[in-house]
Amino acid sequence: MRIVDLHADVLCKLLENPGVRWREPKAGEAAPFDATPGRLREAGVALQVFPLFLPEELPQNPETLFRGAELFWSEVLTAPGFKLIRTSADLETARKEGRIGALFSLEGAGALNGELWTLRLLHRLGLRLLGPTWNHANWACDGATEPRGGGFTKAGRQLVTECEKMGILLDVSHLSDRGFWELSERATRPFIASHSNARSIVNHPRNLTDEQIRAVIASDGLVGVTFVPWFASDAEPARIEDVLRHVDHVCALGGEKHLALGSDFDGISKHVQGLEHPGRYPDLIEEMLKRYAETFVRAIVGDNAFRFLKTNLPN
Repeated sequence: MRIVDLHADVLCKLLENPGVRWREPKAGEAAPFDATPGRLREAGVALQVFPLFLPEELPQNPETLFRGAELFWSEVLTAPGFKLIRTSADLETARKEGRIGALFSLEGAGALNGELWTLRLLHRLGLRLLGPTWNHANWACDGATEPRGGGFTKAGRQLVTECEKMGILLDVSHLSDRGFWELSERATRPFIASHSNARSIVNHPRNLTDEQIRAVIASDGLVGVTFVPWFASDAEPARIEDVLRHVDHVCALGGEKHLALGSDFDGISKHVQGLEHPGRYPDLIEEMLKRYAETFVRAIVGDNAFRFLKTNLPN
């Protein structure tokens, strides 16, 4: 099965660990990454989204953003068998060549400092997906855990407009509830929640309410069910069956054609039991095939996301 993962924080780990290479560990060496090139390849991942999130201890400015972009080019795109995805045509080229598609994303626009020229340069470097903020507030909008629960600023609304003009898809996963609805009303193109679960199953502000899930579906977007343990279950340890409860719930809301995966590998310190890294995808698929038809499993693990990207990436 062709697997698409909408969110793995490899670039953040590279920024946090200068000099570390994104390669397979040597014999006897612990793997510093959940998602390694070999694990992605062996698991059957056909497309991986690489978000650029700047760790809070690093300077939040364009220079750090471009350091992260350079790591995407020098580490990810030089790994054997990876191909940059900028257009819908690139998806087909990667498939024909048997390469793993690498899609460049920005998780949090804070370090743009409101300078849209920076966004335009990142777009030229391959940026095709953007989440306007992380959990807190920045110049553009408020995040999911910002106490005041605000929405978008005037500059943030302009950011949304510019992204849509350039063909940069929008990601609502970390937005405040008010910000979600403002983006939903303003957006003229489908949008995604790259790594969020259902709030009615686990009441966490990073999860989506039923009304929000319906809004993503209505936009013809995607909900990337995530493997973050505390988004998947209130109990420990979280298990694969807990993740599948969220799949069931999104389906009950009419989201069968809008479900995808957004692991958050390399962005979490604890893992769902049985989903510690991409090498466990076969176990996930095996459990899904016990509950769902094969065509449905194929849709969730990859086909829905491929359809969305083929339709919404620039030609």
